[in-house]
Amino acid sequence: MNTSLLVEIGTEELPAVPFLKELPNIPKKWEETLQNYNLTSPFRFYYTPRRLVFFHPDFATAQPDTTEQFYGAPVEIAFKEGEPTPAALGFAKKCGVALSEIGRAEKNGKEVLFYEKTVPGKAAQALLPEIIDTFLHRLHFGKSMRWGRHRDTFIRPVRWLVCMLGETCVDAEIFGVKSQKATYLHRTKGYAPFTFETVDDYFRLLEENGVILDADARRNRILEQFEALEKEEGIQIEIDHDLLEEVVAITEYPTALIGSFDAHFLKLPPEVIITSMKEHQRYFPVYRDGELINRFVVVSNALTEDFSQIIAGNEKVLRPRLSDALFFYENDLKRGLDNEGLKQITFMEGLGSIYDKSLREAKIAAVLHRKYQLEESASLLERTVMLAKADLLTDMVYEFTELQGLMGYYYAKAAGEPEALCIALKEQYLPTGEESALPSTDFSAVVAMSNKLDSLLSLFAAGKIPTGTKDPFGLRRAVVGIVRIVQDRGFAFDIRKDIAQLAENYEGIDLQQLENFIIERLMHHLEANPSVINAVLESGERDICEITAKVAALAKITASDNFKAIASTFKRVANIVKDVNIDQEIGIDTTLLKEPAEKVLHEAFVETVSKHYPDYETKLEALFGLKPAIDTFFDQVMVNVEDEALRRNRKNLIASIYRAFREIAELKEVTL
Repeated sequence: MNTSLLVEIGTEELPAVPFLKELPNIPKKWEETLQNYNLTSPFRFYYTPRRLVFFHPDFATAQPDTTEQFYGAPVEIAFKEGEPTPAALGFAKKCGVALSEIGRAEKNGKEVLFYEKTVPGKAAQALLPEIIDTFLHRLHFGKSMRWGRHRDTFIRPVRWLVCMLGETCVDAEIFGVKSQKATYLHRTKGYAPFTFETVDDYFRLLEENGVILDADARRNRILEQFEALEKEEGIQIEIDHDLLEEVVAITEYPTALIGSFDAHFLKLPPEVIITSMKEHQRYFPVYRDGELINRFVVVSNALTEDFSQIIAGNEKVLRPRLSDALFFYENDLKRGLDNEGLKQITFMEGLGSIYDKSLREAKIAAVLHRKYQLEESASLLERTVMLAKADLLTDMVYEFTELQGLMGYYYAKAAGEPEALCIALKEQYLPTGEESALPSTDFSAVVAMSNKLDSLLSLFAAGKIPTGTKDPFGLRRAVVGIVRIVQDRGFAFDIRKDIAQLAENYEGIDLQQLENFIIERLMHHLEANPSVINAVLESGERDICEITAKVAALAKITASDNFKAIASTFKRVANIVKDVNIDQEIGIDTTLLKEPAEKVLHEAFVETVSKHYPDYETKLEALFGLKPAIDTFFDQVMVNVEDEALRRNRKNLIASIYRAFREIAELKEVTL
């Protein structure tokens, strides 16, 4: 028998950020909990700032019946001369039935005592209190809190509980709160609980009293209102999707409103205004013709016909924040960028100050400047690196730490610094993630690389090496940043040679450990079969761009339907020449090429390797094109002949082919 199930866990207002981090797991954990109790069924999950709701339209009132099977002693032991032994009597007692009800079955080739019984499933009504309690204790929101006399913790105090199986209120209790046929409506409608009798009444009561349960419906309502405001006002609203999700999570009945601020605040950098609005007030910035204007959009949770006081209140709150920002900005402009104060800020214990870090970065930048032959002067690059962290001393960055680098750009620009320097300050921390933008110029790229390379080298020198999932200093992210920059700019960067050169200014680095760390992150970053990546690495290649290009070429070829047949030929090649040192010069004496098949193969090989290829994929295809000639060679030519000179020459021919492949990848490492 099935009926509906409604569970509502009512709380004080849930903090949006930690709640949203756990949000994807909430329905999964509910489903997994039900699976553990053998009571799964389709459900809909809803949430608002004050409630988690699970609704099952068709929920079993009891667990399904299960069958238990019991196997006893062999019959020859259970009965002696037709009489039951203690083994038989004990088995019947264990099964809880008379001996006459015990049957027989075959197990492991022997006839044994056997009993099967049906175990009725437990009633869902009896299990639901335990299910809800188990589920709540599986949720992890980071910091949780205790309240009252409760020892258990939760993200916020639980204030009410609804658990209805059909029209029956299940007797459940969590955190001292007992289930009732009562819920709380939008706060504007009152602070007391409202009772209901049926599940339909529950949904209707919320809908009619300012609670939109469905998050998708709230999101669509906000976006529709944004679109209407854009048409009415001739504006464009910048939709930050993370901010949108926060607003959806903190409202039960959202209404988009437009407010304004004094136009003189527009002298602030746009990012400062936007950060003030987004981070502190959850406002959406407004543009007209691509320019930020003195308007903002706030999403209210109020139920009212007159929103004027709400708009005025939000305008009043924003004004002092922008006033403070303008004060900080103007003071910073007067002082200008100066890095002397960085000497007083510790970068890391044992690694000196941030000024010391800048000096190390400048040395790295100088090496990279020579390596990549930048158009800008070495002196400009050094000045850029030494000024890069200066904005950490400004009032604005002290207040808005997320604007570091960006404020350096504005202050450098105001001081008349060269454009290349200004842009490099803005882009010095890029990329900040897998999907982040990258530095826009070679000059900026070198500044960003120098920052990341020093962090990597200095922290490895200090023994601050990531272990397991822990990476408090973001070194894995730093490596991926270096890889992405190098790939984007086409910079030659050898993981072994270049790192060894740069590491000369750092003591105590295990270069092999560092190389392995970088390779590990590179392998995670490259989208290819791990064996393909290993095949390229086993060839000895350590240049990031070359590894990337070779992996891409080999991955594309190995994805073809006929690769396995091709690979078998070349693995045979590898086996034949395993005793040949292919790292030394391999000579082929053409006068010893006796058989037609070996002559054809040699000619085809020479022709193939003498050509220029535009990329590795084309070269690999050409080398793989030798397969027919190689197969014919193996069919018609004996390699391990008694004549030592002939045997060596034939192996050298095959080894030369294998070495041509090995310049790109060690094919025997590929496993698909």
